[in-house]
Amino acid sequence: MSAPAYHSLKKTDPEIHAAVTGEMQRQVEGVELIPSENYISRAVMETMGTVFNNKYSEGYPGRRYYGGQTYADAVESLAIARAKKLFNCGHANVQPHAGAPANVGTYFALLEPGDTVLGMDLSHGGHLTHGHPVTYLTKIFNFVRYKMKDIESGEIDYDEMREVARREKPKMILAGFSAYPRELNYARMKEIAEEAGAYAVADMAHIAGLIAGRAVRSPFEDGFDVILSTTHKSLRGPRGGLILCREAALGAKIDKSVFPGFQGGPIMQMVAAKAVAFKEALRPEFADYAKQIVANAKCMAEAFMQSGARLITNGTDNHLLLIDCVESWGITGREAEELFDRIGVTLNKNVIADDPRKPMDPSGVRLGTPAVTTRGMKEAEMKKLAAFMLEAVARRGDPAGLDALHAEVKAFCKKYPVPGIGEN
Repeated sequence: MSAPAYHSLKKTDPEIHAAVTGEMQRQVEGVELIPSENYISRAVMETMGTVFNNKYSEGYPGRRYYGGQTYADAVESLAIARAKKLFNCGHANVQPHAGAPANVGTYFALLEPGDTVLGMDLSHGGHLTHGHPVTYLTKIFNFVRYKMKDIESGEIDYDEMREVARREKPKMILAGFSAYPRELNYARMKEIAEEAGAYAVADMAHIAGLIAGRAVRSPFEDGFDVILSTTHKSLRGPRGGLILCREAALGAKIDKSVFPGFQGGPIMQMVAAKAVAFKEALRPEFADYAKQIVANAKCMAEAFMQSGARLITNGTDNHLLLIDCVESWGITGREAEELFDRIGVTLNKNVIADDPRKPMDPSGVRLGTPAVTTRGMKEAEMKKLAAFMLEAVARRGDPAGLDALHAEVKAFCKKYPVPGIGEN
C-alpha cells in the first residue's frame, strides 16, 4: 500500500499539500510517543474523506430533521450497535465531536447548575474537563478533587475520597485521567458513589482501546453508570467523542443533552469512520494489540527505571509513563521535550504530582506506547527507544552527536511502516 498522493489537493492548494506531505514524512521518519496519539488504518482514513461530509443529519436515526437520511441512518446505526457490542453496554451516543463535548454533554444530562462533581486533581493525573479552574465548567458546577495517597505507588486515597464525598455530597464521582499510570479501583469508587447517591462516571478517553481489547478492567464491570471517551487514542479511530451507558434507561437523557442541548448536527463522515474503527476493534487481533500496548509500556518503564530515572508511581499498569526529568536528568520537561524532538522522538512535557513548576515548563514528560505498538514494535524495540532517549540526554550538549542519533532514529523507523501511510 503506497502513501496517499492527494493529486487534487496538490493542484488546488500547493501550500496545504506541502504541509500534508511534510507531516506524513514526519510521522514515517519519527517515533510517536505521545500517549494520546495513534495511527488510523487506511480504511478509517478513507471514510473520513467520503461524501458524508456533504450531509446534514440533525437528530438521530429514524428521527432526523432533514430528508435524505437513508445512508446516514445506516452508518450511525452501525456505529451504535458496534460500540454497544464492543463495550458490552446498553446505550451508545456516537455523535460528540470530541472528548470534551462528550464530557460536557454528560454533565448537563445528569447534573443541575451548582451540583458538585468529585474528580481527580490535574497535577495527580486528571484532565482539564474534570474541573480545572481555567475551564468554564467551574463557573457552572462545583468541582472538588481527590489525589494519590502515595506518589511512589500511585495509590489513590480512597478513604479521603469517601470523607470528601460525605462532606461535599457530590452528584457525580468521576474516574478517569490523562496522566495517571495505574489502574483505578472502580469497585471502591462505585461503593463511594452509591453511598453518596452520586452517578459513577468514568472518562476512559486514554484507555478505551485497552478496555475494548480486555487488557484492563472496564468500569462497567463494577457497576459504573456512564463511560465517556474519545474514539482516537488507544481505540485507533477518528478524532471524536463517545458516550456509553451501562443501562439503556439513561440513554434518553444523554441523547437529548448532546442534541439539541449542546451540539448541532453530527459530523457524519466521522460517525462513519467511528463505525469502521469499532469494527476493527471487534476483531480478535485487536485484543492482542491492546495487551501489547501494556506490555510495551511496562518494558519501557523498566528500562528507564534501571537507568536510574524517576518515574511517577514507579512504573505503569496501562499505556503511559510519567518521568520526573528534573530529578532524573537535571533538565525541565520542556527542555526534555525539545531535546527528544531534536532526534525525532515526539512526546509531551507534563506536570508531575504537586509540581512546583508551571504547566508550560513543568518538571516532567509524559510518554506512551499506543502508536509505536500500532507500527508493530514490541519489547525489544521499547528497550531500543529508551536507549535512544537516554543517549540523547547524555549527548545533549553535542549537536553533532544528536544529528548522528537522529539519523539512527530515522533508519530504525523505516523498519516499522505507519498504517495508512507507508507500505504495509
